[in-house]
Amino acid sequence: MSFFNKIFKKSAEQPRKLTEVNQLLVGDIIVLTDSFALPESLRGQEFQVKAVNSYEFEHKVQTEWALVGTNTLEIFLSLEVDDISELKLSLKIQHEDVETLFDLDRFAEIFDQPGQAFLDKKADSDITAMWSSEQYQQSVFAKVGFFHRKDHRSENLSAYEGKDSGEQFELYSLFNEDQSKGIDVEVWQDGDTEVCLTLFRPLSDIIDMYPGS
Repeated sequence: MSFFNKIFKKSAEQPRKLTEVNQLLVGDIIVLTDSFALPESLRGQEFQVKAVNSYEFEHKVQTEWALVGTNTLEIFLSLEVDDISELKLSLKIQHEDVETLFDLDRFAEIFDQPGQAFLDKKADSDITAMWSSEQYQQSVFAKVGFFHRKDHRSENLSAYEGKDSGEQFELYSLFNEDQSKGIDVEVWQDGDTEVCLTLFRPLSDIIDMYPGS
């Protein structure tokens, strides 16, 4: 049974209306444009929200939607709100992808003070084509944040230390010249390091949204 059949087989209650990205909940579906400006793995794809998490920084809390596509691709979505609002799409990559993309000695400079690493791309791996840029300049160094497996829009985030305080990490970020693509590196307290390639795209790249309930 398709997502849509399940929706319409529910009771006769008026279904939720989705008009803004920040209304997305677990189970909701988004459809992306088939524009060639997107990586092939994103074009025209449907993604369903499988989790909603929160990134807490000193001056803001950011919602993150974990998405899984009909093609089984897992990506992360957040909103960048500045002069204009943009979609931020993130793809987690593995060590071997980082090794293909960059010289590892240069990549390690991301963690050196004062945080001014400059990276040139060597080559793409199978999954990074159109996610990556030719060059990146670092702009964020060791920014402390807390990751919560909670939706801050409906659940309170604990302000105290302890089991509900979230998982602490340090964020390192780089961007290409026009800030249309980036790299986020998260270093967790246990030493685990996660690397994501990021795309910044107009809100219009989401051409449809469907409520899961």
